[in-house]
Amino acid sequence: MSATEQGNSIGTVVAYLANSYPATVEPYVSEEISELRRRGVRVVACSVWPTSSTAASGEGIDLAALTVGTWRPGVLLSAFWLCMVRSAELQELLGRPLRPGSGDESWNQRARALIHTLFGARLALQLKGKNVRHIHIHHGYLAAWIGMVAATLLDIPYSLTLHGSDLLLRPVFLDVKLQHCAACFTVSEYNRRYLLQHYPQIDPARVLVQRMGVPVLLSQHLERRLEHLEPPFTLLAVGRLHSVKDHAFLIRACAALKASGAGVLCRIAGEGPERRRLQELIRRLGLTGEIQLLGHVSRNQLQTLYRETDLVVLTSQSEGIPLTLMEAMALGRPVLAPAITGIPELVSDGETGFLYRPGSITDFVDHVERIRRTNSALAPICEAARKHVHASFNLETNLHQFGDVFLKQILGEQESVHADSLLQQVQL
Repeated sequence: MSATEQGNSIGTVVAYLANSYPATVEPYVSEEISELRRRGVRVVACSVWPTSSTAASGEGIDLAALTVGTWRPGVLLSAFWLCMVRSAELQELLGRPLRPGSGDESWNQRARALIHTLFGARLALQLKGKNVRHIHIHHGYLAAWIGMVAATLLDIPYSLTLHGSDLLLRPVFLDVKLQHCAACFTVSEYNRRYLLQHYPQIDPARVLVQRMGVPVLLSQHLERRLEHLEPPFTLLAVGRLHSVKDHAFLIRACAALKASGAGVLCRIAGEGPERRRLQELIRRLGLTGEIQLLGHVSRNQLQTLYRETDLVVLTSQSEGIPLTLMEAMALGRPVLAPAITGIPELVSDGETGFLYRPGSITDFVDHVERIRRTNSALAPICEAARKHVHASFNLETNLHQFGDVFLKQILGEQESVHADSLLQQVQL
């Protein structure tokens, strides 16, 4: 029986929950939903927060069927009542946020978990009657708590996908979320080792590496230009303007490059809460002529930026394995990134790109200057990078693998019908 026939034969309905869907900065969510649907699985797309219809403009992403974070009159009361009716089943989940001295979470984080419990009850009410047999949750933030609560109230299993910061920087109640999940996907071998080391209670068989990927056809539509014809030497950073991306490090590095006499133009594509602070830093360091904050850039526009770039850089403090590096490498562009987390699984220093010592502006600047001097000789490294991405980070191949694993290991045992008679008594 093929995977598609299997999906159809069990008639499975999966709820797929993300913090925000659709989101152009997270194309992997819609790609995985599309793959499951292609396999015959009926997917109910869910979003914690409402997203405007323009969020998916030009991206071919459908709008979320359900939004958890919006409330109609009476819905809050219904969610609260459901929590009371099913309090015995929620008791184990709520033990951590309610028990003083358990874990490292602050009182604010504990209070938010209780509020998110109501959101989870809200999601359970929304999914009632849709014959959902599994909930998959992307990222380990608030959506993970909400999905976990909903799965508990519906008496169905759930799975998680963890990337970077949700595991390494903000693992709020992650032990509880992992303890109750049927399976945990993560994007790198580094993350898998980290999970098994820091959460030894997890069955290793439930922690699965699922790599992301980029379309390999991209490179067929780009003439790889390894020699920059006109100065200045151009850098490109792509990422949300958030403190974890540490664009301030990049701006200070550009100041050091300017002071050394190296003429560079740095473009930063992305939007976010750090914009005003970064603008002030650029002004204070006298770099308004050297650094451009481009704001949000569509995926089509991003391809043009890659063409005009000599070096794609990343300065994050924490990452999974960034799509921007995959895209740049697939298009034959040299990349420079910190040697952190799972990035060395994508970038081998001096072989498929370049790695610098995390937090060292001096090492970053030395790498940029060396790459600038040898730019015309980087063709073998760029070609090796392109082949590596095509072999290990091929979007089509990796999505197919995700579909296989999800159908066989996650949904393979979910053929029985779970009764939720108490839930049926709570009306919207």
